[in-house]
Amino acid sequence: MMSVVHRLTAGWLVDHLSFINQCGYEICDSFAYLRSVTLNTSVNSTGDCHGISTFAATSSSRDGPIPGPGDAIEREGKMAKTRYVFREEFFDISKPHIAAAPEQQLWQGCSEVSLTEIKSDSNKEEHQEGTKSGVGDSIASARKKRKRKCVFNQGELDALEYHSKVRKLIWEGTLHLVQEGLRSGFLHHTAAELSCRKNVVLGHIGCGLAELCEMAKQFPAVNESDHQTVHVLDDETSVQEQDLLSCVTENSSNCAKIVVLMGQKYLVPPKSSFLLSDISCLQPLLNYKKKYDVIVIDPPWENKSVKRSNRYNHLSSWQIKQIPVPALAAPNCLVVTWVTNRQKHLRFVKDELYPHWSVKTLAEWHWVKITRAGEFVLPLDSLHKKPYEVLVLGRVQEDVKEALRKSEDVLPIPEHKLIVSIPCSLHSHKPPLTVLAEFIKPDVECLELFARNLQPGWTSWGNEVLKFQHIDYFTLLQNEN
Repeated sequence: MMSVVHRLTAGWLVDHLSFINQCGYEICDSFAYLRSVTLNTSVNSTGDCHGISTFAATSSSRDGPIPGPGDAIEREGKMAKTRYVFREEFFDISKPHIAAAPEQQLWQGCSEVSLTEIKSDSNKEEHQEGTKSGVGDSIASARKKRKRKCVFNQGELDALEYHSKVRKLIWEGTLHLVQEGLRSGFLHHTAAELSCRKNVVLGHIGCGLAELCEMAKQFPAVNESDHQTVHVLDDETSVQEQDLLSCVTENSSNCAKIVVLMGQKYLVPPKSSFLLSDISCLQPLLNYKKKYDVIVIDPPWENKSVKRSNRYNHLSSWQIKQIPVPALAAPNCLVVTWVTNRQKHLRFVKDELYPHWSVKTLAEWHWVKITRAGEFVLPLDSLHKKPYEVLVLGRVQEDVKEALRKSEDVLPIPEHKLIVSIPCSLHSHKPPLTVLAEFIKPDVECLELFARNLQPGWTSWGNEVLKFQHIDYFTLLQNEN
């Protein structure tokens, strides 16, 4: 399965970068005259890229196999292809963001830890962070930090209790998958020492997609009876903003396309479709008349950090409940929701949101973030941020007999699984859920809500749906004549 490096009982070790680069970011140019193209030999390809699942966009759907690293394409009088790859440095996570104490490192074994011990360790961490602060801290803030060490609010107590229940599962499962990654050479113990790459600092990329969605509300109203439901991309790269924001845009070809929006270029992978809009303008997605067998949701959860940073607009629980999942879901649809480590949000999904959508909760999985050396990116017992995130999996409930008949064809969703990967350094760039292919039928319709990137075989919606498709995140493999 593409992007899966190792599969064990505990879960999967996944190569996110390889998945992106095997999505077929080749621009076909029937007018170009190209004798040869030498591809960048630094591009890594991990895993099988010849499956046919929606979850594994492959070379079998294109004209011939994807050239490998160092291959040359001979094209004389034929269609030429220019290939883009995602910039490797965004996955160069060689060291933890915060180093764990020696006794908390992955290799030391997973001892049983009580809530009291976790609280004590968290207080030490708070003190260490306090000593790093500058001399200019006021006396008031210093007092606040001292006071903060002794007090846990209810939300933090709930999070600690949850963490104590899943801690051993995450530690041991991650250790087994990391050991496999080290044995195969996918991970390297010496990665931290060998890395000499500086942190990538990018300026503002893109044209302010969320702001554009707000502007779209001022456009003249579209007569739905006269307006097309789908805008199919052709060889013309420039797209009218009103077309892009008022209907689903589809790339049905076997090659990637470049769209130009407000002067900015975005790569659209083959066999993908998307709608750029905010939650108030979902009707074009409903007009698309598709029913989806898999729906992945990454809501912009409300929290203090988001409010302070103003990084993106958040939605209240009430607003999230208004998303028309029942109208978009096919019978027995698999629904997967990303949840932050706030127990308030996890309880909301399981106790309110899923019942409201007639979805039965089946399992909780965890995405665990590691470095290239196989360490947690953050101390596992850190109070403020954890090196893992939660996924809640459920299925749309329907007639019992019909559900049983359909479930005979697929594996049941297991209760606890880990998806372990090196995370992208770009905020909220989630790993691909290719592992779901084991639990659904092939060639299903898939939808991602609140998406920030596109995938072959998927429909994606969000007010930043093209964010990580911006051409500046990719490298053009240079032609050599």
